[in-house]
Amino acid sequence: MKISEILKQDKVTLSCELFPPKKWSQLEDAKLTVKKMAELKPSFMSITYGASGGTSEYTVDLANEIQNVNGIPAIAHLTCASSSKEKVDEVIGQLKANKIENILALRGDIPEDAPFPRPNQYKYASELAAQIKASGDFCVGGACYPEGHPEAPGIVQEIENLKKKVEAGCEFLTTQMFFDNSILYSFLYRTQKKGIDVPVIAGIMPVTNANQMKRIVGLSGSMVPQKFRSIVDRFGDDPAAMKQAGIAYATEQIIDLIANGVKNIHIYTMNKPDVAGKIFDNLSSIYIR
Repeated sequence: MKISEILKQDKVTLSCELFPPKKWSQLEDAKLTVKKMAELKPSFMSITYGASGGTSEYTVDLANEIQNVNGIPAIAHLTCASSSKEKVDEVIGQLKANKIENILALRGDIPEDAPFPRPNQYKYASELAAQIKASGDFCVGGACYPEGHPEAPGIVQEIENLKKKVEAGCEFLTTQMFFDNSILYSFLYRTQKKGIDVPVIAGIMPVTNANQMKRIVGLSGSMVPQKFRSIVDRFGDDPAAMKQAGIAYATEQIIDLIANGVKNIHIYTMNKPDVAGKIFDNLSSIYIR
């Protein structure tokens, strides 16, 4: 089922993101993680293309596992920064052969050891989105950054770039993680004012340990409100307490979003079915599976 069709339904959607393993020997464990996550009955599940494309070869395998083995609609990430145009076409063909009809078009992380873009690469996610749409009957999504892309000169330019993605064929957008809902509400106001009217899925990251928060802030530049910093200061040295508090904070974020009309939520699970399961349980009367 296409994600665009799922998002048109008048109900809350709750989806999950997984990442593929780094080694072939870990693939069976990854499939078990998929199975456990599928048992939560999310609206759909996405599988990343791996940092700098390093684990991209397993994306199609796990997208197939999500959808054709476990019966949950799958979104496969596809990036252009680490792939040639020929590789992009190859992956699109593999997804088509496996009847995966949802793709998240991303630029991805730029490799440190090679110039970008090379002559046989797409430079922007909008170019990749257009190519995917031209390659078959795919539902294409894109990423958006409520706090602005780290490389964008400002939020105004970020929204201009976002409009190009939508014009290129993106039918929905998934946000980078954020920890202050007011940032998303301001972003949505700006996008709507600009005429961007495709569904926006709010990306939520349950932070369950203090080191995880440091890595997240370092990689994404996400603003962490004092309210959450206080939680980390108080519970960061107690793993069990920090995990519980992180799950509670993410749940509170989601409830506030839904109460304010943001009905599509995507959880960055970090391949932890137990954490995702707690959140799903906390929302058992809000998200009807």
